[in-house]
Amino acid sequence: MEGSCWKFGDNVDTDAIIPARYLNVSTAEKLAQHCMEDIAPEFAAAVRPGDIIIAGDNFGCGSSREHAPLAIKRAGVACVVAKSFARIFYRNAVNTGLPILECPEAVQDTENGDQLTVDLGGGTVTNLRTGRTYQTSPFPPFVMNIIKAGGLVPYTRERLETQAATLGCCQE
Repeated sequence: MEGSCWKFGDNVDTDAIIPARYLNVSTAEKLAQHCMEDIAPEFAAAVRPGDIIIAGDNFGCGSSREHAPLAIKRAGVACVVAKSFARIFYRNAVNTGLPILECPEAVQDTENGDQLTVDLGGGTVTNLRTGRTYQTSPFPPFVMNIIKAGGLVPYTRERLETQAATLGCCQE
């Protein structure tokens, strides 16, 4: 994947990603309209499909709401690369199918607006401005399968349908 980056600092919490006043919103599309609005008011209107968020330490800290990675994903962000993630955000990102990578070196050397390419399978981040490629740990295959399916619910649904078809049950 390739996109322009939006750079944020350390400790971007879930209230900064999607302010609590919007948690009663019922669709991901509406959540996306308010993504990052308190720290980057232009973000929701200016982010383009395929863009990449670059962030410092502890991205997604705060409450355990899954609204945060869902809003980021629906806004069109293809991937989040951070120095580190809050553990609950990390899990919620995988569950909602939002690709995330920890790569401190890439974060340090990237400026807002740089063009990046990310290879999730190979675990690389390349900054096209500097020409540097950074290596990180790729996801294990089972996590990549969850992300490729669009999250844990679609992944589980696909597996159940495949198993039912294999067993010849539950067919009309």
